[in-house]
Amino acid sequence: MVWLRSVAATAAVLVVALIVNFALPRLAPGDPLSMMLPEDVVADMTPEQEARVLAEFGLDQPVAVQFWAYARGVVSGDLGTSVTFGEPVWAVVLERLPWSLLLMGWALALSALLGTGLGLLAARHDGRVGDLATTLAVLFIGSAPVFWVAMLLITVFSAELGWLPSFGAAPLTAFPGSAAWYWGVAERLVLPVAALALAQTAGVWLTARSAMTIALHRDYVTYARAKGAGERRVFLVHAFRNACLPIYTNVMIGVGNLLGGALVVETVFSYPGLGSLILLGVEARDYPLLQGVFLVATLSVVAANLVADLTYPLLDPRARR
Repeated sequence: MVWLRSVAATAAVLVVALIVNFALPRLAPGDPLSMMLPEDVVADMTPEQEARVLAEFGLDQPVAVQFWAYARGVVSGDLGTSVTFGEPVWAVVLERLPWSLLLMGWALALSALLGTGLGLLAARHDGRVGDLATTLAVLFIGSAPVFWVAMLLITVFSAELGWLPSFGAAPLTAFPGSAAWYWGVAERLVLPVAALALAQTAGVWLTARSAMTIALHRDYVTYARAKGAGERRVFLVHAFRNACLPIYTNVMIGVGNLLGGALVVETVFSYPGLGSLILLGVEARDYPLLQGVFLVATLSVVAANLVADLTYPLLDPRARR
């Protein structure tokens, strides 16, 4: 069965991702001890003290033993203790995860709607002046570095116009759960979502435009027009229905791109999500924390691709074969 093959392939990807997830933090230069403690403290430590600190976090064991302990922890839901925060990794990740989901969820929805809409509009006016102008604008924004777009938005809408805040995720002066608090969260979400969505829109737009342009020149579209179908019905029912599969694929694959962009955007806006948490983990060589964040990111991307595979038949019955 198709769904069974998809699940088996996903399981194999997860095993490989687990190995890579364990290895990546350990390939980074430096050692965790020098990052956990100040240089003068490490210099004055005896070998016994260093060994005791490393043993506390299980970093004194051979790599194979560390991996086996890590794999057992993943299966049992125990990802260890963060060196930076001194708390269970799951607790630290779950504290930041809702903010990242809020940011990436809105950015994904906005980029999907904006990219698809502009792509359909460009395909309908293929070769005209409006199509050329849209192409140049979208390609320019899509090729710009996401940190540059984020800083440009801060300069215009925060520094110059003073319309929106550019720091943090929630107001410090409002009580959590109050109307003022929710309004402050929404205000602080606008600029990061805009920066992340603009970087993602170009890929969706290119896919939508290309897929619709190809679909509009297919024989079934010509046949529908010959039968007297209206242009709107031909465009939305016959062409778009067959072009939506590559668009949907691009949107779901974009989850991985959003995770990469979130690291930059959250750093620029001091947004307390998983992206800024990765930066803290890298700076501190916090192996357990990095492994936990990478695991959540990997599961998100794999889950998005699995959902895309399993829902393809709903968009195109031919995918069942």
